[in-house]
Amino acid sequence: MSQRERLLEAAKRCLEERGFARTSSRDIAAAAGANHAAINYHYGSKDGLLIAALMETVEAWGDTLVKPGTDEPAEASLRRTVESYPENRPMIVSALESLAQAERIPEVREATAEAFERHRVQLARDVYGYEGDERTARAMGSIHMALTAGLAEQFLIDPERAPTGEEVALGLRAIFNQMV
Repeated sequence: MSQRERLLEAAKRCLEERGFARTSSRDIAAAAGANHAAINYHYGSKDGLLIAALMETVEAWGDTLVKPGTDEPAEASLRRTVESYPENRPMIVSALESLAQAERIPEVREATAEAFERHRVQLARDVYGYEGDERTARAMGSIHMALTAGLAEQFLIDPERAPTGEEVALGLRAIFNQMV
């Protein structure tokens, strides 16, 4: 494994154990068996490395939730997402911590905004099977991201009373029926 890969894997472990805000360059370097300068050399900064680690982790998680090219109903993907929260709690915490940092760290804001934009249309296509215009697909993806982020927040704060996948589907059907 190259030094770059060791740093990325170490950053993933540190994110899980310490979170975004509490991980230092020293933590990552020690976990990777590397020096601090290697972080800047390979990733530009500690924040750059943490962003890369977080984005890779979140995207790998997302790949397990979505089954593109199938006729699977969107409800199945939403249920899988909600049901995956307990085993992915550390990653969800790190992702939300990184959002809080976005106001003060432009690198975090830019990388997150780019990831959001990159996934909006794709979510509409992969989760909902939408093949129409890009504007609508973008809106659908945005709503999907808002929904899953809000559900994750509820799970983190109160996992015992956060809605189940079945309750999410029930609520969405009721909302949709009120809108038509």
